[in-house]
Order: sequence, then C-alpha cells, then structure tokens
Amino acid sequence: MQVKRRNQRQSSLIFTFTATVLLLLSGCVSEEETDQQPEPNPSEDESERLIPPENEEEPEPETDVPEAYGVSAGHPDAVEAGMTVLENGGNAVDAAVAAAYAISVVEPFASGIGGGGVTLVQEQGQDPEAYDYREVVPEGGIPSSDIGVPGFVAGTKELHDDYGTADWETVIDPAIDLAESSEVSATLAQQLQSAQDRLPVEQLEHFYPDGTAIEAGATLEQPALAEALRDIRDSEGASFYEGDTGEALAAIQGLDGDSLADFRVGRHAPVTGEFAGYEVTGAPPPLPGASVIQMLQILEERGTLEEERNSTPFVHDIAMSWRIAQAFIYTDFGDLSFVDVPVDSFVDREQNAALAEEISGDSLLPEDEERSYDDSDPNTTHITVIDDNGTVVSMTNTLTNFFGSGVYTEGFFLNNQMSRFDIGQTEQNEPEPGRRSVTWSSPMIVADEEGPVLGIGSPGGERIPIMLTQVIADWVQEDSDLEAVVEADRFHLTDNALVMESAPEADVREGLLNIGYNEIREAPTPLYFGSVQALMIDRENDDISGAADPRRDADWRVEPRD
Repeated sequence: MQVKRRNQRQSSLIFTFTATVLLLLSGCVSEEETDQQPEPNPSEDESERLIPPENEEEPEPETDVPEAYGVSAGHPDAVEAGMTVLENGGNAVDAAVAAAYAISVVEPFASGIGGGGVTLVQEQGQDPEAYDYREVVPEGGIPSSDIGVPGFVAGTKELHDDYGTADWETVIDPAIDLAESSEVSATLAQQLQSAQDRLPVEQLEHFYPDGTAIEAGATLEQPALAEALRDIRDSEGASFYEGDTGEALAAIQGLDGDSLADFRVGRHAPVTGEFAGYEVTGAPPPLPGASVIQMLQILEERGTLEEERNSTPFVHDIAMSWRIAQAFIYTDFGDLSFVDVPVDSFVDREQNAALAEEISGDSLLPEDEERSYDDSDPNTTHITVIDDNGTVVSMTNTLTNFFGSGVYTEGFFLNNQMSRFDIGQTEQNEPEPGRRSVTWSSPMIVADEEGPVLGIGSPGGERIPIMLTQVIADWVQEDSDLEAVVEADRFHLTDNALVMESAPEADVREGLLNIGYNEIREAPTPLYFGSVQALMIDRENDDISGAADPRRDADWRVEPRD
C-alpha cells in the first residue's frame, strides 16, 4: 500500500541516480563540475543501461510492521467509522478522514466542517508530513464573530488525494449515516445544555426540541447536515467552497466567495527533535509542536524523568518548562507563510540545556503578566490511526471554542478561530488576509530508529502542550503502560497558580507553596484536562495497543490483520 507522494520521491531518486552515473562515465568530469545541474534527458538507451537490474538494487531495510490496525478517537462512533474503512482495505489516512467526519456529526460542539485542523502523517521508514488546514483570515479582515475561512473540507480532501486508497465516497458515507440518525451522548447533552444561552436555539429544533436540550440516549436526526455532507461527497469537496454550501457561507457576515475559493492548505515541514532516544515530531508553527519538544528536552536535561511522578520537583520542573516554552510562543511564533520563526532553535538540545539551567528548584521563574492567557474552554478533538503497514496518522480538529462562534448554517456550526490572534503581543501573530493564527492544537508522533511507534494528541485548549509533555514523559519510562500514563492525573500552570486534577499530597502541596506558587486549585470543569487519544506499536509483538481516556467518551479498537 504505497502512497502517491512516496512514488513521486522514488521516481525522483531513480532519475538522480541515472543522471549522476552518466556524468561519472563521461571520464572527464571534475569534482567542481559534479556540483552542477546534471543533464536532464539522457538517451533512452543510456537510461535503460544505467538503471541497475531489480535483483541488484540494494534491499530496503526491514521494518517491523504491526500485524494489526487500530483507531483511537473521542467517540465510539468515530472509532467504528475508521475501523470500517480499515477493514474494507482503506489505509490510515482514509480511516482518519472517515473518523473525523463521523465525530463532527456526533460531537458538533468540538469539530466539524465549519472549522479546521492539522494532521501529521508518517509511514515506516519515511519522513513525516504535516497538513495545516486551520482557518484563515478572510479578505475583508476579521469579522466581529471571529469566524475564519473554514479549512476542514479542503484539508481532509487534500490528505485523501495525496494518501488515500479508498474511494472518497467510502470515507464520507459513515458520517452521512450518523447525520441521518445517531444516539445523543451524555457529553453532547451536557454541552447543549450549558451552551443554550449563547446558541441560536430557534434554528436548532433538532438539538432543542420544545426549547429544551435533547437528552442523552435520544435519537438525533440532522437532515441539513446530512445534505451538506452528501454534497461534499458527490462534489469531492468543491460544493463547500463554490457550490450551494459555499454560497450560503459567502452570505455570512465576514465571509465572501473569493476567500472561500482561495483557501489553501498550509504545507510546511513538521518540527522534529530528539528526546530519550526517540525522534518526536510535532506540527510546525504557528502551532506549538516545537514547544512540546522543547519542554521534553528541558525535562531530560534536568533529570526530571528520574523523579517520582507528582512529586514536588516533577511538578515544578514541568510547570517551569511550560513557562519557558509559553514565552517563546508569545513572542516568536507565527504563520510560516508570513513571518520567519527560528524553529530549529526551539528543538536545539544545547540551547534547551542552557534554558534548563535557568530553572531553580526553590523558586519560580518570573512571570510576564502581559503574556498571561487562560483558555478554560476544553475544546477540539483528536484522532489517532495506525494501519497494518505501520503508517501513523495524528489528527487534531477544532471549532476553537465549543460550538465555535455559535453561528449555525446549513446544518453545522462555524468556528471562532480568529480569536486566537489575541495570543502574543508581537507582529508575529498579527492578522492579515490568508493568515493563520497561533493556537494550541498539537498532534504528535514519536518514532524509534525504524519509524513511528506512537501517535498522540488531545483536546484541551491552552493545556494541550503541557498535558502532552506530561504523558509523553511518562510513556518513555521503562515498563510504562500506555493506559496508566493516559489515566494519570494532570496539572497546568496559569499565572502563578497550579490547576491540579487531584489534590496533591500534603508534603507536596507544602513544598510547592514554599517554592512560590500562590494557589493550588481544582479544575473548573471535568473536561478541563482534555482526552488523550493515543495508539502505540509494540514492535516485539507486532501488535498495536491503545488507551481509553476516562475524561470523555473516548474509545479505541484494534483488530488483527487477516
């Protein structure tokens, strides 16, 4: 199951090999001349003669691939949609796209076609790739609603075009079925109830029958969304930007037809860095993948991994590593299509070793009050897929806040991603048409010397980077159990206060307060600390394992390869 992009790379390598050998055979090529552009069109006879026979080519290094495939997502229906695609011959990208559309139907508060997302893809033995299809500033600037040009449909279609092997219809159909009829989860019922005051209830009779939020367990029918999804399926996504749905979107204040038609997926190299013998990959700026890697390297330098989990030094080191990383996000991060970002410096081990020395075990690093930002909305959703070729997909999609802007059209809610231009106080994150904002979505992939072994991500707003740092730092420990590290208590630093999922032991609490933390408090909502969706490859057993985060409706499933 080879993807189109790999085939293109292989063709390029064959051409380069052929042209280089021709130059060497000329017998009079100087060392200086070999640096020049080779002749682009060797004769047909020479090309055939110079390409080594198949049986003489160097064999590719063997890589253990799992004898299984699996999906982890924030809702069982999304897991089922992805697994159905895998069971019918689709690959990891096909399954991730199917799961993404499915979960947008059953969790319309967290993600959807009115929003955007970011995805990492890595095959065994190959370099990772990143797709940033988050929303961009419309041609007319940011509207009062903070709605950006949605990128979900364009991004998932480009992913499928580049990697998919299943038919487009196959990956969209499960979502259409769910839009026609699905069961209301407890989380959806709760979110509809809590958001009722800011949603256009008069347009949402299916969510608010008789003006009251629909109850958990009830059957939900979303005919307008089903119709929009059918149009996306039948037009291969074009209808969303230039068809009937596109016309409806262009009529919304702040959006316009040109902005919709001109939307392009962001393509920049993902960020990679070393940690604990692994290569960790994150989404490029303006997303905080580099920040997670930076924090992990700081922790490794400080020896934090040797400390007891939830001990005073463990909590303090992670909190201060976040303070350091957050400062860089606020001053240096921005859209790579518009500004320069010193990405390599954030994942440079020597620089991060120097930053680690700035952390004192008995005091707090100074806080810049202007950088204070507390996003308590536990937004977004994450999907991880691994297929039986070992390809890992790590995908985070969002409407930004729950239910986004609250604006509803054609069966779906529209994002409020443009509010994220409030992050930072520099020109690195200033809005202009076509630009993407700094924000917190952070899908990650961890690889060993053979290729990817862990896909991971989470919802949770501003807490996503520090939560993933905690989970990955736990996971690399010897004999670590994925389920145990996903379930472990989490914490977050906001201002000089620690928000902790469970109250610390008395001696830990006293130690943290003595260091200088002014408050240790509980999370404002049970959903505050997200829902980690992770799958890992067990190379020794050629298997895949996962973990169901108990904080939401998360689920995962793995099946053996036939």
